[in-house]
Amino acid sequence: MADLTRLHAHEMSRLLRAGEISSRALIEAHLAAAERQNHALNAWLVIYRADALAGADVADRRLAEARRTGPAALAALHPLCGVPVGLKDLVSVKGGQATAGSKILAGYIAPFDSTVTARLRAAGAVILGKTNMDEFAMGSSTEHSAYGPTANPWDLTRVPGGSSGGSAAAVAAFHTPLAIGTDTGGSVRQPASMCGIVGLRPTYGRVSRFGIVAFASSLDQIGPFARDSRDAATLLHAVSGHDRRDATSAPIPVPPELLSLPATDDEAAAYLRGRRLALPTEYFVEGMEPGVAARVGEAVAAMEAAGAKVEEVSLPHTDYGLATYYIIAPAECSSNLARYDGVKYGFADRSSGEFIADYLRTRGAGFGPEVKRRIMLGTYALSAGYYDAYYLKAQKVRTLIKADFDAVWAAGFDAICAPTSPTVAFPLGARTEDPVAMYLSDACTLPANMAGLPGMSIPAGLSDGLPVGLQVIGAPWSELSMLRLARAYEAITARATWRAIEPADLHLTDDPTTPSPAERKTRRMQGASAKGSGGQA
Repeated sequence: MADLTRLHAHEMSRLLRAGEISSRALIEAHLAAAERQNHALNAWLVIYRADALAGADVADRRLAEARRTGPAALAALHPLCGVPVGLKDLVSVKGGQATAGSKILAGYIAPFDSTVTARLRAAGAVILGKTNMDEFAMGSSTEHSAYGPTANPWDLTRVPGGSSGGSAAAVAAFHTPLAIGTDTGGSVRQPASMCGIVGLRPTYGRVSRFGIVAFASSLDQIGPFARDSRDAATLLHAVSGHDRRDATSAPIPVPPELLSLPATDDEAAAYLRGRRLALPTEYFVEGMEPGVAARVGEAVAAMEAAGAKVEEVSLPHTDYGLATYYIIAPAECSSNLARYDGVKYGFADRSSGEFIADYLRTRGAGFGPEVKRRIMLGTYALSAGYYDAYYLKAQKVRTLIKADFDAVWAAGFDAICAPTSPTVAFPLGARTEDPVAMYLSDACTLPANMAGLPGMSIPAGLSDGLPVGLQVIGAPWSELSMLRLARAYEAITARATWRAIEPADLHLTDDPTTPSPAERKTRRMQGASAKGSGGQA
């Protein structure tokens, strides 16, 4: 049989149910790849080998019992039974770490499972480990982790995107077919675009946030990574649903059709006929790379040729999305991160013996530069005399951004199509000294978060050998329609040559002498410094 790590999750599920492979063999293959290649990628912060193998054995027993019982028992099992999945390291797993990529949570052991974890366990999925991320999900490159940057398997000198870059890189590198990320301003869709995989941010409230380390509570949403739309739909089905422990969780039914996206390309492609797709002019932002614009244009043209109707629209308040986000998100983060004081859990510096001094030392040493920057911005925006001028005004603009989208849905459009990221993956270290340039990476994804809308990124080809993502934004609770549209696009491009291309630098990760992402970033920065001072790189 071909390499088990190259199978899609729905293929794994079929073979597991038929008894042609075991979950233990599947998990062992993925563990071996992750452990062998992680030195070059730093996608994983911890790998749960013993727990994963134990979980695989439990899944194999469940599958064997269902096969003995009969077809109805097999059909009752969730398709994820026995299938591996990775979790971003802000998802609580009882007895495991949840660092959120921060030194201030080093040593913290979660005393309970998040709702997402509990639902994955109930489905029979096998958790491989926890993936790297920007500290507290604040970043667009996964370079702001206290545990070092993650590399992109397409080019190890480049970022995977962020903040869920560890999850995206792990899926793109075939370490796991599925992973969980969180999307506050684009942190599922943007790394999915840069790593050439599928990433979906559901409607705000679709997936419970209980047990997830919070960044910005009105924006955060958990979402799946996968290598195709069918697998993304299956993972979304497993983790979605109302949760009374989360006040923001919506009592909206989970569509069972998420588990039955078309298997054949002809049936899938038929969904495009008659669909009205909006193409917002404001999303083709200044500075967008020509190759990105070209691939997105080709993707939209292909859907139009397959029967969709594409019309340009205007979302006039899009230009205010970046500024609005960077008032609201830091304000919420400054509130959420106030709990990290060195008293209750995680890292603590008690060297002075005085409470206030230790509190300041703990936060000063425990938080990284990007987190400190956003805490200061948010505290300023919420301070007396500035609340009305900044935070309140930003919330009003947020309402206008949502109204722009509402007008599109009222006009009868089925979805909005746009670029996911204005650029392909950029070099490690290229934007860490320029926060504004880093923030612009999310210019195309932020508006959907401000409006609480579902959005996803699907692979749309390559530009200069690096992945480009097509973003699909839907009306509230329209994840099923979005996934059907994505599946249709996969069908009409199934024979495209770029679909058969694996990440270009993946072979380098098998070499134990390959430098780590941190070493590569340091070398690049030193080279840039030498050039800037007139020396030789």
